[in-house]
Amino acid sequence: MPRFLAASLAVLLGSGLTTSALLPGTDGPDRVRGDQWHLRFLKATEAHGVSQGEGVVVAVPDTGVEAHPDLVRNLLPGTDVIEGGSGDGLRDTNSHGTGMAGLIAAHGQGGTRGALGVAPRSKILPIFDTPANGLGQPEDLAGSIEYAVAQHVDVISISAASTPTPRLQTAVKSALEANIVVVAAVGNIPSETSISYPASEPGVIAVGGVDRKGNKAEFSVAGTDLDILAPAVDIYSTSLAGRYRRSTGTSDATAIVAGAAALIRSKYPNLPAQEVAHRLTATAVDKGPPGRDDQYGYGVIDLVAALTADVPPLGFESSQVTPPASAEAAPKQDGDNAATVRGLATLGVLVAAGGGYLFWRRRRRADDPPPRVSR
Repeated sequence: MPRFLAASLAVLLGSGLTTSALLPGTDGPDRVRGDQWHLRFLKATEAHGVSQGEGVVVAVPDTGVEAHPDLVRNLLPGTDVIEGGSGDGLRDTNSHGTGMAGLIAAHGQGGTRGALGVAPRSKILPIFDTPANGLGQPEDLAGSIEYAVAQHVDVISISAASTPTPRLQTAVKSALEANIVVVAAVGNIPSETSISYPASEPGVIAVGGVDRKGNKAEFSVAGTDLDILAPAVDIYSTSLAGRYRRSTGTSDATAIVAGAAALIRSKYPNLPAQEVAHRLTATAVDKGPPGRDDQYGYGVIDLVAALTADVPPLGFESSQVTPPASAEAAPKQDGDNAATVRGLATLGVLVAAGGGYLFWRRRRRADDPPPRVSR
């Protein structure tokens, strides 16, 4: 298949893009948590002692989201872009959207029953923009992003590949300019031979996948735009009719990283989106050649380090430079003043850096040293 599906949007499921399966009824709420190996891999329990995503809204443009028992308390009414905004996004005839939402924000059924998301106290804004066959239109994805921006969400999780039409490119850039963390899947081989759009857009966090051993998954697309990797093989999450699904693909890794972004935005509510992305990449576990490379990006996501490490702001990664007070140190404020505080804090960092970091520097050369962080 070509890099971009002509005039179409493909959710990264079925049709060779990834694999997923609706699990038999025996794989119920008493069993699924034990199957969620990615939670143990990511030390989610330790991370949840620091942040659980409170106060953060994650938009999920996808096949819609069904009100699964493990997820229902964290669902907001959204919209149906395909039908002109007449619905609330709370339906799903495919299971992909419900699975992605569960990976981000499932709250389970108490104790260790049911599926658990990376950010179990965050909220999901469901946006139905993709039919059950997984093929939609780039204009619908653009409409989804525009809606998410208008709703002032904190994170947008895009487990899809699309044609970069002018409207879609404008929508993605407007989300970035609105201080929203945008996370997108790089795509899966052999369906994609290079990193898909919008993951390839500068400023978007481009997510690939690793297997159970933390090695790059064979299907995960590599390239210069790759930023970070997360678990993507045999990932268990919520599905239709109260059941569960097992899926493999960079879609799942993307939802996991979106959940991680929600944890950071909750922990550091005044941290600009660019710095959230920087915190994720600066604390990633380096794999492959030292520093960033096209197979692993900056490395494999580390939830605990992303939440707790002392990460110098952009432009002050070198140990020879003393960083100014970071935006994350600014107090949380309510109302319109909060945006002003975030903007001024960011400007202070940029000015102190000599004005050379107007955009998140996610395209580090492969031979650059990894950023210095204190864990």
